[in-house]
Amino acid sequence: MNLTLDEITYKINGCAMKVHNTLGNGFQEVIYQRCLAIEMGRSGLFFGREVEQTIFYDGIEVGTRRADFVVEGKVIVELKAVINLEDVHLAQAKNYVVAYDFPIGLLINFGATSLQFKKVFNKKYQDYNNPENPKIIKS
Repeated sequence: MNLTLDEITYKINGCAMKVHNTLGNGFQEVIYQRCLAIEMGRSGLFFGREVEQTIFYDGIEVGTRRADFVVEGKVIVELKAVINLEDVHLAQAKNYVVAYDFPIGLLINFGATSLQFKKVFNKKYQDYNNPENPKIIKS
């Protein structure tokens, strides 16, 4: 499947909405992660769950962290199950997008009464939705 980044994020958000509409809020993050994996699989999205990513500082490897999801090799997804998203959660998601060198990420919170999601961008990829942009092709 050769989807644009907007198409991928739209499908992810649809899957997250189905999970939230079915379960509501109040469960632990891992439960939502498992359910989102089921829905993304049903939707035909290719993804990895708990994917270890290397973190670089100024071109030097400084450690690793597991991304909740890497979808279609292009979008990083960070899940939360908190009452309300705070600036620290958004900053964390933005840092991951830059540190992992992805063009875009989604921060999704299942803990509120209404599903919350934020799209975060890596400024390095200004023209992120242009399929001709070689920077967005990741293996």
